[in-house]
Amino acid sequence: MSGAAAQHAFADWMRARLAAFEAAAAAQLPSAETQPQRLHAAMRYAVLDGGKRVRPLLAFAAAEAAGADGAAAMPVALAVEFIHAYSLIHDDLPCMDDDVLRRGKPTVHVAFDEATAMLAGDALQAESFRALTEAPLPDAVRAALCSELAVAIGSAGMCGGQALDLAAVGGELALPELETMHRMKTGALLAAAVRMGALAAQAPAALLAALDHYARAVGLAFQIVDDILDVQSSSAQLGKTAGKDAAQNKSTYVSLLGMDAARARAQALHNEALAALAPLGAGGRRLRELADLIVLRDH
Repeated sequence: MSGAAAQHAFADWMRARLAAFEAAAAAQLPSAETQPQRLHAAMRYAVLDGGKRVRPLLAFAAAEAAGADGAAAMPVALAVEFIHAYSLIHDDLPCMDDDVLRRGKPTVHVAFDEATAMLAGDALQAESFRALTEAPLPDAVRAALCSELAVAIGSAGMCGGQALDLAAVGGELALPELETMHRMKTGALLAAAVRMGALAAQAPAALLAALDHYARAVGLAFQIVDDILDVQSSSAQLGKTAGKDAAQNKSTYVSLLGMDAARARAQALHNEALAALAPLGAGGRRLRELADLIVLRDH
């Protein structure tokens, strides 16, 4: 397949998966007409019609790498995106990053109010586990999925990483400390999306090991690229406030390494991710394409 044809096929694959995801998410979330309407409206506002959907796409691609239809990972895709949306709602609150723009529109606490935003995030976390416990999968698989997600978002993962991020404001982290924070805050959920997608497809242990290596590299590369884009892109391009890290005096890969070295580190992680997929052959195609998308994106 030529480069242009491969790009076209990947674009078609993404469109199909994202359309299926949007329909499933709209059906899974409570209707805005159902009481309490304001809370449900805020939940839907936070999730629907916005975002790159990197985590759901990774889950679909991992399931396909394990030889399953991508639809097998739909409960995982819903769960990880609901968690991601909840984390963004809470990150944007005045007690955290105090931001007013997300996904090109006002943040949830601005569009609604702080209390509703807090509750919407809490409810989306609950919805994520409901999606997993109701998945048409064996009991042992559902239990494993819930455990993976709980670890990824708890104090050893996303929430712990956010705590480290808040504690570091105004100070300077050493590079290993910055990497630990980002592997927890951002990388843990991205890695969980990959592993959980493969678990939903009941992948064997050898495949899970290769996918874990891939996901660990991609998860950190994602954050390094975010640090780069925060410096060189506009708020309109990003759909969120640009230059926020510098304004808050946060340590980033750019501030610690410089732009060129940060780009080189992202590229090295990109190469590492692709190498981890080598044993999968053609089965890793979508994951390879998503690694390209993550590292080469401009917003």
